[in-house]
Amino acid sequence: MDADLKSYFDTIAHEKLMRLVEEKISDRKVLELIRSFLTQGVMESHKGWQPTERGTPQGAVVSPLLSNIYLDGLDHLLSHKGYQMIRYADDFIILCRNRQEAQKALEQVQQWTRNRDLQLHPQKTKIVDATLKGGFDFLGYHFERGYRWPRQKSLNTMREKIRMKTKRTNGTSMSCIIGKLNPILKGWFEYYKHSHPTTFEPIDGWVRMRLRSILRKRRKGQGAGRGLDHRRWPNKYFADLGLFSLKTARELARQPP
Repeated sequence: MDADLKSYFDTIAHEKLMRLVEEKISDRKVLELIRSFLTQGVMESHKGWQPTERGTPQGAVVSPLLSNIYLDGLDHLLSHKGYQMIRYADDFIILCRNRQEAQKALEQVQQWTRNRDLQLHPQKTKIVDATLKGGFDFLGYHFERGYRWPRQKSLNTMREKIRMKTKRTNGTSMSCIIGKLNPILKGWFEYYKHSHPTTFEPIDGWVRMRLRSILRKRRKGQGAGRGLDHRRWPNKYFADLGLFSLKTARELARQPP
């Protein structure tokens, strides 16, 4: 069961949240600080200052903690019922053996969320068979037929960051360009290194194509790097300049320590 709470951070009931917080915190000054944090209001461009009667400010340092406290009861309920749930803030999945068990889990979650003034998103909450084509997305990954790889939105976001750093009109040195690319590639790999092995080599090739296009442009060429460009600037050329390779990093990560 792939679940999504509709407008979760905007719909958390303050009084119910504070009662849960009071079960864990007894210091009145801290409780007053949390309450003032929840009710501080927001500035809207066309309406001016508006009070906040529900929800927690998204992006604030304490919001993830408060959101976890609010859903802590759901964790314990499903664990007591024998379900395996994986949750990160308001995004969670429940692993079940068959559709009937998943449907029962869905009913349990629906009842619990109604009692907490929450609502499951009707379009995004669904029961899926992860062993069949289609699968589901969770925390940036796509899971399908026993495999996992980055979901398309995650790939598109990473590619857009690379495009911004590898415009053909980029006038800086190739080593400087690579120096700016590597943190993006390394950070992306650290999160998605558990993807299927075939994920990485095509991305490496696409990044090198972007770099060859820059070099091709400097030689008055047009279009993407191709043909003889692979001989002029082979893969080793970029490796010697320190370009981070996702495929190589994946192979190293699989080796025993």
